[in-house]
Amino acid sequence: MTPEPYDPAAESPLTLAELAQLEATLLPALERHHLRLLAHGLRTLQAISRPTGAALELGPLPDRAAIGAWVRQQPPIADDAEFQAALVEQLVATGGHLEHIAGELGRAPLALELDDLSAWTTRQADRRLGQGETNRG
Repeated sequence: MTPEPYDPAAESPLTLAELAQLEATLLPALERHHLRLLAHGLRTLQAISRPTGAALELGPLPDRAAIGAWVRQQPPIADDAEFQAALVEQLVATGGHLEHIAGELGRAPLALELDDLSAWTTRQADRRLGQGETNRG
């Protein structure tokens, strides 16, 4: 029996179109990677905040307890407490980044869109690259 081919979008919180949108940016590799992490984190935190079948609440980010409860319910990592703990920490940290970005835009973190993340990441790349040129002069 031949195994099914790996489909990265099958388990992703992002659609194929969203993944393509992120990859189509003209960002350097480091910033594009950061953008993908932020986008995955945003969609995951939105999923945690939304009970199955409910509309997305654009309120505050889920707290550590809610994130932990969601993580423990994920079958692929059900038997890996160490990975679960690391994932909780990553999602909490991503939430902090999203709060920062949302604060700059005057929006709720869960109301951010991929375009917001792309624009913010582009500004960060421009700053980083601009500083590099200034330091060389």
